[in-house]
Amino acid sequence: MATTSSHQDTPGHTEPGTSREDNEPNRALRSIFRYDLPASIVVFLVALPLSIGIAIASGAPVMAGLLAAIVGGVVVGAIGGSPLQVSGPAAGLTVVVATLIDQFGWQVTCFITVAAGVLQILFGLSRIARAALAIAPVVVHAMLAGIGITIALQQVHVLLGGTSQSTAWENITAVPSQLANLHVNDLLIGAAVIAILLGWKYLPTSVRRIPGPLAAIVIATAAAALFGLSVERITLDGSLLDAVALPSLPQGAWGGVAVGILTVALIASVESLLSAVAVDKLHTGPRSNFDRELIGQGSANVVSGMIGGLPVTGVIVRSSTNVASGAKSRASAILHGFWILVFSVALVGLVQQIPKSALAGLLIVIGIQLVKLAHIRTARRTGDLWVYGVTVAAVVFLNLLEGVLIGLALAVAILLWRIVRVNVDARNAGTESEPRWFISITGSSSFLALPRLTRAFGEIPTGSPVRIELDADYLDHAFSEAIEDWTRQHRATGGTVEIVELGSARIDASKAQPPRRSAASAHHLRDALAPWNRRHRPGSQSHPPALRPLLDGVDDFHSNHADLLRPHLTRLADSQDPDSFFLTCSDSRVVPNVITASGPGDLFTVRNVGNLVPVDNDVSVDSALAFAIDELNVSSVIICGHSGCGAMNALLSNSVAAQPIQEWLGHAEPSLSAFRAGHPVARAAATEGFSEVDQLAMVNVAIGLQTLQRHAVVGRARAEGRVRIAGLFFDIGTARVLEVTTSGIRHLADDADLPESESTVEAAGSGGH
Repeated sequence: MATTSSHQDTPGHTEPGTSREDNEPNRALRSIFRYDLPASIVVFLVALPLSIGIAIASGAPVMAGLLAAIVGGVVVGAIGGSPLQVSGPAAGLTVVVATLIDQFGWQVTCFITVAAGVLQILFGLSRIARAALAIAPVVVHAMLAGIGITIALQQVHVLLGGTSQSTAWENITAVPSQLANLHVNDLLIGAAVIAILLGWKYLPTSVRRIPGPLAAIVIATAAAALFGLSVERITLDGSLLDAVALPSLPQGAWGGVAVGILTVALIASVESLLSAVAVDKLHTGPRSNFDRELIGQGSANVVSGMIGGLPVTGVIVRSSTNVASGAKSRASAILHGFWILVFSVALVGLVQQIPKSALAGLLIVIGIQLVKLAHIRTARRTGDLWVYGVTVAAVVFLNLLEGVLIGLALAVAILLWRIVRVNVDARNAGTESEPRWFISITGSSSFLALPRLTRAFGEIPTGSPVRIELDADYLDHAFSEAIEDWTRQHRATGGTVEIVELGSARIDASKAQPPRRSAASAHHLRDALAPWNRRHRPGSQSHPPALRPLLDGVDDFHSNHADLLRPHLTRLADSQDPDSFFLTCSDSRVVPNVITASGPGDLFTVRNVGNLVPVDNDVSVDSALAFAIDELNVSSVIICGHSGCGAMNALLSNSVAAQPIQEWLGHAEPSLSAFRAGHPVARAAATEGFSEVDQLAMVNVAIGLQTLQRHAVVGRARAEGRVRIAGLFFDIGTARVLEVTTSGIRHLADDADLPESESTVEAAGSGGH
């Protein structure tokens, strides 16, 4: 159930003698001091070393990074469309900026930044911001990975006490000579920074309140000063005001400048929009206005370029830190820019004490972290690994724009191939003496697939019985005509042909109208899942009334769905090999295979009233667990409760009359006692707005998990690493599944993996129920 606020925090409430107008500013001011001010300081401490390091990696003046951080915080924070996003110089543009500086010089690069900002403003005004999100995520992930690898290759030389080369290949080939001229002090400082950053997450929470990048740079700088190490340090040419410089127009080469403008504008826009999307997933406050965000980013780039700063983008590292630190409004981003300004004016001498190798170590870690194993696994799982690898290689060894264009071209080519590709498989399911041929056709069936179709037809002996299973979502006239022509010819030679149309596209329709994709398959799915009382046609007397819904459903299965399942069920005919033991309630609204998107053979399912795990060794549950774990070797044991559970309602209200049910629900008394004692799962569920019955249902899952951990069979298998335990809760009203642990609840992302139950102890705090 939703918690209530005190009177002074209730929207619309006004104290006697106080106007609403007086109340709103006061409330906003209190929120800024309580949440945004502390968060801004944390973000400032994270942004400071990153801004300096990115400027050095780009080959720009050091102060250019600080100027961009100030402008990004204040300008984008004030007028951008993503309230909790923090902007500044980003690693994603490091390679591009370094190339532009090398080709045109610093002041012309500033002009390119200004022009790119104007282009971004036009993007925002034309309301095409969402179109930038049409770039395949695998290409964006690969682009970031390529940038990360490039940064790491550059900074390895600085870490070793040398200077980075102009290309990735030169950086690779120059490593042996750089090792021969190794500067030990620089290596020690850089290695210390890397070690601190990699080990920071393992330190106590109280220590980790200090941002890791800040701590690493401070420790490395202090160590270099304390031990008097001879290392190369950052050099600044004057103060922040001295660094302010107007951009210069290019002297010719306008084609290259135009490409640079477009490159900076597109990359800065896409990176900012993707970061804004990611930030929206981290909090429950106002959503981002993408068009306004582009206007804010473009305005910041105009200002930053005009005063001699680096290009500005939304930065996910700073933004996620901002959200995690408790920021509630755009005031945090604005204040973080103000703190950088104060530091740059008053404490600039401290910057010149920082060893370059310390920032190199920081940038190497940032670069490596841009290469995410999760993105590689996703690309492999979705068949996009080639796109990922080619894009990364092109970004590293060519340049960023060419790499992205090559990646997009390859992604589009693979997409087209998948769209027009059709699988045609011909096989003899009978014997040599009594052949029985099956031709399976799956996919978009167009004239492009005719060679494959005719090759399959050529394998069929004359006079054989043939069954054609056509599962097409797109079917053009040429393809359907080829099937009909061959069918007539085969029947004329004494053969038989049975055509079963499983997909949404039909042969008759292809002859009557232009080919098009159809949503009929979704209609079939809705029919398959529809309740009996809606699916059954009134007046049907094919079966006696009491059995009519069930047996009519069997008829429907035989007519429309058995052909789809038959190939899969044939493989399961002799044995089962389920992945998970699934214990859930007997409630008719909970359909395990639907909510887990699984099929026959995937789940070993046990159901009882209230999804209970009896402590006193119920024979039914124990035998099922023993068989699933020791005989079937399942890898997971899952308990799944659900909302609106009648067993939990009866337990909570003590309203059970039937003796057998009373005895059975006695197994749930530990859950009821834990709920009344304020179990943390109940508190987390209450915060999410769940009713008391649903809170008890979640506690019942948590107690079941604890019981399973102590269970003889499950506990032994778990200790041997053969099985994992997890809890789920199915919220029927929203059709969402949550994870329940022994200590809290968690909203599952679409691609989330279930951790071991006790490893997730934090209650979910995002997203209202």
